[in-house]
Amino acid sequence: MKTRHRFHLGAVLDLFRGIKLAMLPPLMVYFAAGVSGFTGIIESFFIKDVLTLTAVGLASLGFWAGLPWALKMPIGHMVDLHWSHKSVFVYIGAGIMALSLLIMVGLTGHLSWMAQWTTPDIWYIISVLLSPIGYVLQDVVADAMTVDAVPTEGTPAELQSAHVTMQTLGRVAIVGGGVLVAGAGGWLAEVWSYHTMYLIALVIPVISVLGVIISRKRKHEECVKKATLDKRIIFGSILFVLVSLGFGLTGWKFKEEAVLLGSLGIILYLVHCLLKDLPDEKRREIWGIAFIIFVFRATPGFGAGMYWWEIDTLGFDESFFGTLRQVGGFLAIGGMFALRSWMARRPVPYLVVFLSVYSAFMMLPYIGMFYGLHLWTQAHLGFGAQTIAMIDTVATDPIGQVAMIPMLAWIAKEAPRHQKAIYFATMAAFSNLALSTSAIGTKYLNQVWIVERGAYQELGVLMIVATVIGLALPVGAVAVVQWRKK
Repeated sequence: MKTRHRFHLGAVLDLFRGIKLAMLPPLMVYFAAGVSGFTGIIESFFIKDVLTLTAVGLASLGFWAGLPWALKMPIGHMVDLHWSHKSVFVYIGAGIMALSLLIMVGLTGHLSWMAQWTTPDIWYIISVLLSPIGYVLQDVVADAMTVDAVPTEGTPAELQSAHVTMQTLGRVAIVGGGVLVAGAGGWLAEVWSYHTMYLIALVIPVISVLGVIISRKRKHEECVKKATLDKRIIFGSILFVLVSLGFGLTGWKFKEEAVLLGSLGIILYLVHCLLKDLPDEKRREIWGIAFIIFVFRATPGFGAGMYWWEIDTLGFDESFFGTLRQVGGFLAIGGMFALRSWMARRPVPYLVVFLSVYSAFMMLPYIGMFYGLHLWTQAHLGFGAQTIAMIDTVATDPIGQVAMIPMLAWIAKEAPRHQKAIYFATMAAFSNLALSTSAIGTKYLNQVWIVERGAYQELGVLMIVATVIGLALPVGAVAVVQWRKK
């Protein structure tokens, strides 16, 4: 036990010994993104109790809300071109985030007045679409600052360790911010009104602004090659916007799929341009890893119906959801400290297979509870749904949050200093577009197995199908890539 204790303590001390002042600005931006979950729990209850959006509609909204993340490429290019004025992007992002929160302030405190202009559902959709735009603007700058925060001199092992430390601290800032507000968000919802909580949430954009203020006070001694305008990126970005708006404003049934395919084609072209100067073997390796990560992140979820079922059938309330998220967050941070070295030594295909199998296994308790597992355990073992959910969180969260650290560290290490924002943004946009694919897949599953508020008969089959897909597709992708190498 003493050896294990020293191991965990040493991992924590080793991580924090690597913190430098240059790392603080991006960490504050990441921290602001983490504490944005302060309103996550009350938002779910607000949707269920006040709005009329269906599970299919919310899945579609998730697709459109994910598209701004694909715009990280042109934004990243602009950040590279105007690096000395990067704080402007953060200020604009903070303003858009504040506007999104102000809409929710109006909906939760002045609903009848807001309804005079348009329906609450429309107001909510506007708020949801604005929020990611603000976060994308800030995230692009923060990602690029993580490259600048790491020194350029040292052995390959030292540089790799420094980048892993920086990306681990970034994840700790995001998850730590979530931990800080997760429990509070649920507990305060039982004391304060939703209106008051959204007013408090207006502090969140201020945190990210403080980060860039600190950044502007630092002196940058290092001179790097200046980025130049790349017409291919500008052309691809304009084409992306035209494709998105052209199909998005139509009434075509498959407009989301058309936007996804068009966006994917444009991003693949830009990734090709970014990698064309690399050796053939290295380029094939990157494409293979990118394909595996895309499939892993593109697997469909259960949709909002599962959350409603937990509220109505399992009896989970705001306070318990807050406790669950806070426990999960603490465990995730502990997992980052304890598993950082283990994850960094494993190749991405290994991690994807491991996480796919583990995630599928850990969904079994929830599938079991749909068919009465919690009733049996309550009658024979003395514990019910909340205990099962808590145990599942304890076993799951430490693994999932660490999974992206090796990939992020690799991107940061390979990024050219004068193209750090676009390099990071292009790779991240390709990965994040997978989440839009996941949203469409989730919508399809909810159209086949329909789950509505209070009508959860088909949820069990939906969970089983989604779990099987979430296991089979990533493992299959790894098998294909490994087969192609032979």
